[in-house]
Amino acid sequence: MAGIFATAGSILYVGQSFPAQTTDVVEADFTGESWVQVSWMESIGEFGDEAASIKFDAIEVGRTFKLKGNRDAGDMQVVCGIDYADSGQIALRAAEALPNNFAFKVLFNDKPVGGTSGSIRYFIGLVMNAREVLDTANSVMKLRTTVAVNSNIVRIAAV
Repeated sequence: MAGIFATAGSILYVGQSFPAQTTDVVEADFTGESWVQVSWMESIGEFGDEAASIKFDAIEVGRTFKLKGNRDAGDMQVVCGIDYADSGQIALRAAEALPNNFAFKVLFNDKPVGGTSGSIRYFIGLVMNAREVLDTANSVMKLRTTVAVNSNIVRIAAV
């Protein structure tokens, strides 16, 4: 079906430690980055800007007025089947142990017919946790990490 595409086939990559930014990151900031793919992904989660709501109650008008505040790109919940030998999962665990931001890249599965690449999203973030999830007897043991996105999302269109 034209216009929509499946999440299946999308890929998450972890890059190197990345300095905190006071301005928006751009595509050029990720040039030369060394990427490691995270394997056995079940869920990449969600990310993207959301403005804080600032409310002001005007007494004489009897109405609450709202303004947009700071933007927050969210916390991305990453879930994958545990593979202790996977270099991407090793990188996530190592990043969790450090206070540094890291570069992230998500490659979408939306490459057009005859195209060369799907859409790409770049951002930086902190790996806040690396928890092992053991659910029921008939489930795969999983690694769940939270990436606190600490920048804007750079969007590169599929080509």
